[in-house]
Amino acid sequence: MARRGGVASVLAVLTLLVGLLAPSIQQVQSIGVCYGTHGDNLPAPGDVVKLYQSNHIDAMRIYLADDTILHALRGTSIAVIVDAPDVRSLANASSSAAQAWVQANVQPYYPDVSIKYIAVGNEVEGDDRHKILLAMQNIKDALSAAGLGGHIKVTTSVKMNVVASSPLPSKGAFAEPSVMGPIVKFLASNGSPLLANVYPYYAYMHNDHMDVNFTLFLPSSMTMDDNGHTYTNLFDAMVDSIYSAMEKEGGPDVPVVISETGWPSADGRGASKDNAMVYNQNLISHVGKGTPKRPVALEAYVFAMFDENQKTGDPIEKHFGLFNPDKSPVYCINFSGTSDSCPRSMGLASRPVYYAMVIVCLNLVLLFWPANRL
Repeated sequence: MARRGGVASVLAVLTLLVGLLAPSIQQVQSIGVCYGTHGDNLPAPGDVVKLYQSNHIDAMRIYLADDTILHALRGTSIAVIVDAPDVRSLANASSSAAQAWVQANVQPYYPDVSIKYIAVGNEVEGDDRHKILLAMQNIKDALSAAGLGGHIKVTTSVKMNVVASSPLPSKGAFAEPSVMGPIVKFLASNGSPLLANVYPYYAYMHNDHMDVNFTLFLPSSMTMDDNGHTYTNLFDAMVDSIYSAMEKEGGPDVPVVISETGWPSADGRGASKDNAMVYNQNLISHVGKGTPKRPVALEAYVFAMFDENQKTGDPIEKHFGLFNPDKSPVYCINFSGTSDSCPRSMGLASRPVYYAMVIVCLNLVLLFWPANRL
């Protein structure tokens, strides 16, 4: 009996360890990285996919349905957001363009490539805003016709200016409810999330009075109380303002997926490798907890995999990369969910999923080991 009791004690300890590791596992599963290609010196897609795998990055966003990238993803477990950017064409009333797009960019790859979402348009502006819903519906219909309607979710990616400026997250409302309201209802009726590009950096960049710590998930005096929730960082406040806006349009249960977020490492106010490392590492640790309004794990995609030397606009746009074009890290980031700031190629401590699996196996061995052996 004493020996059997000893087994029970060991089982209890091992089960506790698995429980302690579970938050880390959740965080690993909720983080991806955007794969931008605006550079003339970037690695081949096959090498990029290997870089994702070696750094335990389990999800990717691509901004065009590039055949070379999709082919390199075959047989991997990397979940993918594929952008369908030509909203105007996809909104054609005949829906032939949407059918052709699905036939060319989805059917040849799925399920060998784990396509999770189709993002119909990214930060669409101007008159094309009014075409997003029809384009989404056409893509959904085309997926259904191809027998993929229940497997791939159709959505769109928006930037924060779709939410009108408000001092409190609970007051969040869409700037154009006539555009976003029907989109939210489409998402709700189809079980799809809203993709949102959320950048606390830009709020800091344009506000001299913003405490940088409040944007970096660090202790700050700029905490805010709102409707029973306390906000200790700007990221949570921004995301919860989107949730509040969707509630007002009849979509209280529509999830938010952070389709872009990040921090530049050069050429702007507060843009440095140190700040970029702190923001992205803290983001990875934070999103598994969700937000004050919705404390469930957030799916988030860091922008971006590489510095892109052909990006236009503000100089900071060239400096959001986690890696240099030669695949060396711009700064150390760990996607394994542990507190160590630098990734390691092996080691149980840096692989919580592997570690947990080993513990579970030990549990099973001890549970079924013959009593007379103990």
